[in-house]
Amino acid sequence: MSNDNHDNMTDGSLIQKYKDSGSNVWLGKLLERYTLLVYGVCLKYLKHEADAKDGTQQVFEKVIVELDKYEVQYFKSWLYMIAKNHCLMRLRGKTNLNIEIDENTFLGTVDDESIELAKQKDSNLSKMEVALSLLNAEQKECITLFYLKKLSYKEVCDITGLDFMMVKSNIQNGKRNLKNIMQRLEN
Repeated sequence: MSNDNHDNMTDGSLIQKYKDSGSNVWLGKLLERYTLLVYGVCLKYLKHEADAKDGTQQVFEKVIVELDKYEVQYFKSWLYMIAKNHCLMRLRGKTNLNIEIDENTFLGTVDDESIELAKQKDSNLSKMEVALSLLNAEQKECITLFYLKKLSYKEVCDITGLDFMMVKSNIQNGKRNLKNIMQRLEN
């Protein structure tokens, strides 16, 4: 099987192949897709390249153990949450360690409240990512281009090939649908 065929497989298909065969090749292909995502999450929280690289490796090691325990339907979101939680636990450990060593030398403002706020923000972002994936293709594309890539209506029209009214409609309907999906995810 060529790499192109691996690249075209869904995350769910790769997980199933991994679970059926027990071959780490399938898991390796899956994790390869998300190396930059995990590294980016680790870098965002841990702030240092070396820590982010170590964190990425540790997250992947945790995934290898945890994936066998769960039925994962949204792998990317699940992986994101594992990476985020790993980083928050490392930060919490560093915070406690630094406070125990010398309270006066701890310059960071990472406390339980700021960690909780970061968790809430990331939880909302994860839910938003899941909600966005549930929109129809045109709404998802228009919302992504307009809000996330900060393109103008005209630029969205040019990229999608849709007329102005369709782009506007997809953005408005997409926003409403995102809100409804987010509310369902809260419950």
